[in-house]
Amino acid sequence: MPSYKLMVQDVIKKADVLLEVVDARFPDETRNSEVERDVKRSRKPLIIVLSKCDLVSKETLEKSKSRLSKIAPTVFVSSKERYGTTMLRHKILEIADIQGREILIGCLGYPNTGKSSVINGVAGKGKASTSSISGHTRGVQRVKAGSRIVFLDTPGVIPFDEFDEYRQGLLGVKDATHLSDPEGVAMKIIENACEKNKPALEEFYKIEIGNEDVYEILELIGLKLNYLKKKGEVDEFRAAVRIINDWQQGKLLI
Repeated sequence: MPSYKLMVQDVIKKADVLLEVVDARFPDETRNSEVERDVKRSRKPLIIVLSKCDLVSKETLEKSKSRLSKIAPTVFVSSKERYGTTMLRHKILEIADIQGREILIGCLGYPNTGKSSVINGVAGKGKASTSSISGHTRGVQRVKAGSRIVFLDTPGVIPFDEFDEYRQGLLGVKDATHLSDPEGVAMKIIENACEKNKPALEEFYKIEIGNEDVYEILELIGLKLNYLKKKGEVDEFRAAVRIINDWQQGKLLI
């Protein structure tokens, strides 16, 4: 998508400070190495923002912050809980080192990582347009956030060489109705949840997980939800759609 690439390069060129907004539930999967390399080459300061931090445990969050802070200053934010936005503002002013004019902040990241919500948290409710639909932001928007800070809000940065449907499902780039393999995406969500916080998965769906593999856990969840076909078999498709929706809507926490 060359138009996106040119837009990103333009934002990096114009901005004084760049924010890379990543999803706290899977920060490594939502980092964009190409964007990070472009920012590094520009020699401009980068801040990594862990958004949706209310959806992960404090322990997981601290581990992610400790690791990512070795790459760039890292701040975690929850727009829902109105947490971390003041800290982010202070971090911007601290590293910008600019006097006598507005500080331009380029805000970059994947679709649905919460860029506009982060901006609204700093600038004030309703300044940047938000939606649960991926790709809602169209073109670069300038958003004033107080007397000194101006955000450059961009559409989601889609990796230019990546068409991984499983990752798009995890990120909410595609909802369940637009996925060709919702069962596979649901199993990726289960795998991720089991790796990071299995008790949270068990508690949410009121199941007990022993030595079952991810497919068997999908069936356990479908059985618990009473998603059955006429012959009493588990309806894996309905169970998968429910898991994907719970994940993308922030109901299933890790």
